[in-house]
Amino acid sequence: MNCIQRAWRCVVRKPARTILLLLVIVTVSLFFLCGLACRNVNVQTQDITRQAVGAGMRLDINEVNRSKRLVDLSNQIGDGVEGSYGGVHQKKLEGAYGTQWQVWTDNAFDSLKLADIKKIAAVSGIADYNLSTCITPVHPVNFNRIEDPHTDQYNDLGGVSLIGNRKLELDFNVLSGNVTLINGRMIDADDNNVCVISEQLAERNALVIGDTLQLNDYHNADNAQIYEAKIVGIYQSKRFMTPLMAGDTFRSENVIFTDLHFPEKVEGNENDPCFEHAYFSVADVDEYDTVKTAVEALDIAWERYDLIDRNGNMSTMSANFNDLEKISILLIIITFVAGFTILLLIFVFWTKNRNYEIGILLSLGYKKSSILGQLFLEALIIALLSFLIAFAFAPVVSGAAANYLVAEQVEQAEIQKDLNADKVAGNYQSEDQRVIGVNVDITNNMLFFCATNIVILLSVSVGISGISILKKKPRDIFAALS
Repeated sequence: MNCIQRAWRCVVRKPARTILLLLVIVTVSLFFLCGLACRNVNVQTQDITRQAVGAGMRLDINEVNRSKRLVDLSNQIGDGVEGSYGGVHQKKLEGAYGTQWQVWTDNAFDSLKLADIKKIAAVSGIADYNLSTCITPVHPVNFNRIEDPHTDQYNDLGGVSLIGNRKLELDFNVLSGNVTLINGRMIDADDNNVCVISEQLAERNALVIGDTLQLNDYHNADNAQIYEAKIVGIYQSKRFMTPLMAGDTFRSENVIFTDLHFPEKVEGNENDPCFEHAYFSVADVDEYDTVKTAVEALDIAWERYDLIDRNGNMSTMSANFNDLEKISILLIIITFVAGFTILLLIFVFWTKNRNYEIGILLSLGYKKSSILGQLFLEALIIALLSFLIAFAFAPVVSGAAANYLVAEQVEQAEIQKDLNADKVAGNYQSEDQRVIGVNVDITNNMLFFCATNIVILLSVSVGISGISILKKKPRDIFAALS
């Protein structure tokens, strides 16, 4: 009788022992596959999240530098002197409380420089860019705004707010997922005199796509020139956008997104825009650091700006999913070590309880390698049966494990959300990232890797456990038993 026949008879003759080893191998195999699947799903989910959040850079005016420029230009005009210089204006006012000085700035002083924007946009790796204007209060002419009926409107400007965008799809509210279209389309770079309004404003005035809004300067609502903007979209927001200041003029429902140059016309500053924010999207999120380095190397007066890393919230999510990858690797390592330990103990127990059988086989002239091969074949037969069971249940078990681990990481990201909120600035920014699905794919490579490692564990376990018995002679074995 060869070792294969002996191995098969031993597997069938000892069902309890066979089932025990079968369950151990099935469990170890499933843990292996869970670790591999979670590591794989981590990459997929991380990529989805990063693309959803978007990798990019936001350019804002540096407030410290702005204050310094204001003081320097005011000094250029002269102390106690009326005049204007570099976008800074000084005027003396005589009133009941004596002489007072009014100092203000114009759009040329406060705006991002268009030449600098175009330099950054031309950097290799920048896929697209957006410009957003400062929030511009204007007067509604042919429609009614949303108002709180219980609030005294005496101190309010009595208007609505305009935000101009080169490409609305790259506005921070849209990128964060807070603002989504329910009808119509986004504003594009080629648009002129168009707008996207809130669903509340549309319902309040029975407005639909194609209707026209009339607006003018709130400073002189009765006589200022009226400008018209065609409605091309209606949006809804998950959460109300944080207002710039108190008053219904700036409330979330009264925010109207327009094409880039419409606000300056209504305000009476045509050809003198105030660009408050610029956003530059990176084509490949994995090349973000390289692109940012190239941008920072441009010959631009960087002291004038803040280059804000739009990876702020994305880094929080990525860091947590990197933790998921570490957990997956740790699970594989622990499974390997624990599996080896358990299998070794099983085979040590197994061989010690078969001393009599091994002694007889040695007495009959069977080689030690043949007996050791029999033990390995018994384990291999059980392992093959185990693989059939483990591979059949692997997608379900791995999917459940991956969903659980991803949910835990998302929960951790939510806990850290407040701590990282300042990494992405903006008056209307509202991040709400979600994992929309966890896809687990058990590949052939995973199955092969799992099966190979199990066979290696079995080989090493059988080899180590058999040494203590097979190094003895038959008479030593029988003497020990007697």
